[in-house]
Amino acid sequence: MTQTSENVTWLTQEAYNKLKDELAYLTGPARTEIAAKIAAAREEGDLRENGGYHAAKEEQGKQELRVRQLTQLLENAKVGEAPASADGTVAPGMVVTIAFDGDEDDTLTFLLASREYASADVETYSPQSPLGTGVIGHKVGEDAEYELPNGKKASVRILKAEPYNG
Repeated sequence: MTQTSENVTWLTQEAYNKLKDELAYLTGPARTEIAAKIAAAREEGDLRENGGYHAAKEEQGKQELRVRQLTQLLENAKVGEAPASADGTVAPGMVVTIAFDGDEDDTLTFLLASREYASADVETYSPQSPLGTGVIGHKVGEDAEYELPNGKKASVRILKAEPYNG
């Protein structure tokens, strides 16, 4: 999955189908299963001290959160490949290789996209992450800066930026 500034989410057909199937399961059989778990736990007695009931309710909450996330994601999805930058400018949907502090022996290659977009064989960084926001819009050969969680700045040099073909 790749997000662009227009808040469009680009998905491959495979990723779209996978997410749509997950949503169908969560809104169908999974809801029935969790309702049955809650009902069974409720019959065990006092709800204040019923660990099974509270665990089932927590599971239900997580499940409903995922339903909302998937619904929003699929509403904004476009199936196909995100438009790639022709001039080597870093954009979502690209595999980017960077060198930390300009040291070409200390490099990182990653896909700039959301995790749902990629297969497990490539490390993925969100376009909204500190590193993602720092490198977006920079061209190969340029230096970019981003803020670390401790508030300090880190610099990287863009070595390569290619469209993802996963």
